[in-house]
Amino acid sequence: MKETKIVTNQTERLDKVIQEWLTISRSQIQQLIKLEQVMVNGKLEKANYKVKENDVIEVSIFEEEPIDVIPENIPIEIVYQDTDVVVINKAKGMVVHPSRGHETGTLVNALLYHISSLSTGTGHVRPGIVHRIDKDTTGLLVVAKHNDAHQFLANQLRKHTMERQYVALVHGVIEHETGTIDAPIARDKQDRLKFSVQKDGKHAVTHFKVLERFDDKTLVLLHLETGRTHQIRVHMNFIGHSLVGDPLYSPYEEDKTQGQYLHAKTLGFIHPKSKEVLSFTTELPEQFQAYLETLRK
Repeated sequence: MKETKIVTNQTERLDKVIQEWLTISRSQIQQLIKLEQVMVNGKLEKANYKVKENDVIEVSIFEEEPIDVIPENIPIEIVYQDTDVVVINKAKGMVVHPSRGHETGTLVNALLYHISSLSTGTGHVRPGIVHRIDKDTTGLLVVAKHNDAHQFLANQLRKHTMERQYVALVHGVIEHETGTIDAPIARDKQDRLKFSVQKDGKHAVTHFKVLERFDDKTLVLLHLETGRTHQIRVHMNFIGHSLVGDPLYSPYEEDKTQGQYLHAKTLGFIHPKSKEVLSFTTELPEQFQAYLETLRK
């Protein structure tokens, strides 16, 4: 990772200042800002932020060699497929797309083997990928077979009209039957692998409903109104009910090797061609169900 600092006396837009300074394209700069790799005086700012005298701008550019994405004969569960979309029930432990450290064995590697046509996605390592779920999160996600379908589905995500419901097991007993967490999320300033609730973060809303209570844990149904990175994990940790098994956000030592008990149970969207509303539901994976049975006993 290459980090660069500058103290400037310019008074232009942030993206313009960086472009003149680093001689990279405006679109590259806006992508860096979107990925929260640009800080001004230790804070995240938008591309149109007006730089002031003596502002300190930090840009982190991850310089990685291109990753060759190869088809791999990895079993995947296809819930639904037609000429435009594929709905996958992702297994626990599977990374969605290749990245440094996860060059093979991902869902994308499997898709390239099993599906003959995929959209160009948001880059050569993400063909077909409209949205992601974390490595240890199981459940449903939709994949686009061509660019028109990708754009149509991405617009639903952007407008928060795609239905996404999750089931999670959390620490502690939640007394309320239902609740809403409305708290902005941004990349954590102390740990860049994590996200946290921050005043200057992006708008994020999660609704929850209690399904079952145990001695020291609660099973909840969660509905995402927005779709920020790690949103459920961050929000539940924020209210003192971190996900069981969460190696990143849970304060419990026994959680550091399991992976969070989080399942994308329901997925609904408008079909890009027929404009029909499609809705899919999948059962909890066996490991999840077995753990619940031990709690019930």
